[in-house]
Amino acid sequence: MDAAEAKQTRTAAVARLAIGLVQGIVLFLLHRADDAKTWPATAPLLFGPLLVCALTVPLIPLAGLSAMRRAPLLVWTAAAATLAAILAIHAAWTGQQPGAVGAGALSPAVFPAVAALLFIAHHLVQPAEAVGKPVAPYADYFDLAWTHGAQLALSLAFTGVFWLLLALGGALFKLIGIDAIQKLISEAAFFMPATCVMFAVAVQLTDVRAGLVRGVRGVALTLLAWLLPLMTLIAAGFLASLPFTGLAPLWKTKAATALLLSAAAHLIVLVNAAYQDGTEPGHAVLRWSARIAGLLLIPITLLAAYALHLRIDQYGLTPERVYAGAFVIISAGYAIGYGFAALRPGAWMKTLEPTNLVMALAAVLLLIGLFTPVGDPARLSVNSQVQRLNAGKIAPDRFDYAFLRFDAGRYGREALDRLKTNPRAEIARRAADTAAQKEKTFAPAKRGPDFANMKVYPVGKTLPDSFKAQDWTADSSDSSCTFAGMQCAALVVDVDGDGVDEVLLAGGAGFDVFKAGEHGWRRVAQAASTCPGVDIDAALKAGAARLDAPTPRRDLLIGDQRLPLVPAGEGCANTAPKGAGVWLPTDIRPTPRPR
Repeated sequence: MDAAEAKQTRTAAVARLAIGLVQGIVLFLLHRADDAKTWPATAPLLFGPLLVCALTVPLIPLAGLSAMRRAPLLVWTAAAATLAAILAIHAAWTGQQPGAVGAGALSPAVFPAVAALLFIAHHLVQPAEAVGKPVAPYADYFDLAWTHGAQLALSLAFTGVFWLLLALGGALFKLIGIDAIQKLISEAAFFMPATCVMFAVAVQLTDVRAGLVRGVRGVALTLLAWLLPLMTLIAAGFLASLPFTGLAPLWKTKAATALLLSAAAHLIVLVNAAYQDGTEPGHAVLRWSARIAGLLLIPITLLAAYALHLRIDQYGLTPERVYAGAFVIISAGYAIGYGFAALRPGAWMKTLEPTNLVMALAAVLLLIGLFTPVGDPARLSVNSQVQRLNAGKIAPDRFDYAFLRFDAGRYGREALDRLKTNPRAEIARRAADTAAQKEKTFAPAKRGPDFANMKVYPVGKTLPDSFKAQDWTADSSDSSCTFAGMQCAALVVDVDGDGVDEVLLAGGAGFDVFKAGEHGWRRVAQAASTCPGVDIDAALKAGAARLDAPTPRRDLLIGDQRLPLVPAGEGCANTAPKGAGVWLPTDIRPTPRPR
């Protein structure tokens, strides 16, 4: 290293340490102001943007200090700070809590969203600035983004180990009666500046040893690339199974969109790990895996979009579905580009390069839209839900007024105020009652089964209304079929011959038998099989469940304990032996009569 390089390194090190120290001091001052409820925490739209900018914007000069010229870096940092402040001001203005404006009203999603936006945007700006053109060679984007990713991971790990060592030191000194170190590291005035400074130190150390960081990056990419064939096989196997299983099991998960988008994201990351800077891998397995994965993205994204469409069509928009819609758009862009790259002849997967750049820009624009009034998830969700209510798609007594009051920020509260003057009296009354609430109330959780999706046999039978209406919180039978959300198949038959149906819930290789009494439905018996391979679901679907002829018997009493006498079966033959039907204790059933 010559004198000029050494001076440049020292300058960068001092600047990074200063940035880290200033960031830590600002965060501490903001923390103290918020704790004491003094200015700027009392300024409605100032505190939140200051906090977001203090947390995220310093990452830009830390990353670009030794690579970008001073003037462009200052301009880009100022632009990034302005953009982050605008998004934070909007989040503070909307106010997630009633009457709350400022940092306390910021949605938790704002912080990672701003960090992700600035990370993506920075890796579009810095390579272009380095070559003096609007678009840099793709290899520059790849090198910078993945190197900074490795650098960020190493810096976070370094900072974490720093705190582990301080905690260990404090514990050791406390063993000999010195607790000053533990008190010091627990003070916000120390740990906030110390954390930011040590992170800046880690960035400087990894920047000076950029070759080592690239080595770590290379190892990580190689390992990820060889996971691509496995992920491709999993995705292909999943899609190949759908014609045989149908889509119903996928919809039953109630998380189909999230799972499918997660699979698409893994494929995108692993394809990029194999592609890297565009140099064709030497192994044919990686080449063909990348091509197949690019094609598999298309049906996976289409399934995710269809699953999301079904939920929105049934229940309207929610903030989660708006975010999912944004992810579907990004996934669709990648699917189109990667699918074309997989099929296009010529240079291997070359279309992947413009696809990545275009989708990076699209991600930046989508994030800006989601955290401004243009595409604010709360605004879109409120409009969707209120429209469904006014159109009669949802009954006034089933509408979630609390969502408008407590979970949709300013947009929801303004919509609730409008509903208070709704021409429909019930809507106006419920809106007024909810608007008057100071805190969100939660209905007690039920422990009952998912009756809406429970299959009932024989065909034509229905569960008794009293069975469905019962509060299963009071059930002490410990039947797994009465836990929250369970969908055990139900067999509705008159087991004891008294002319009133019992309910048998199928769990595992047997049934829990429930009978109505003066204190409600209670589990009174079990019917279980010890034979292997008993397929209760198949038997119920085939209509093969039936009752044996009633068989008189007496139980054996040992003290106060009742021991039911069950006839021994004749092995595990296909035909049930006589007397092997469901028996209820004699003290809760009348004398059996022929049926």
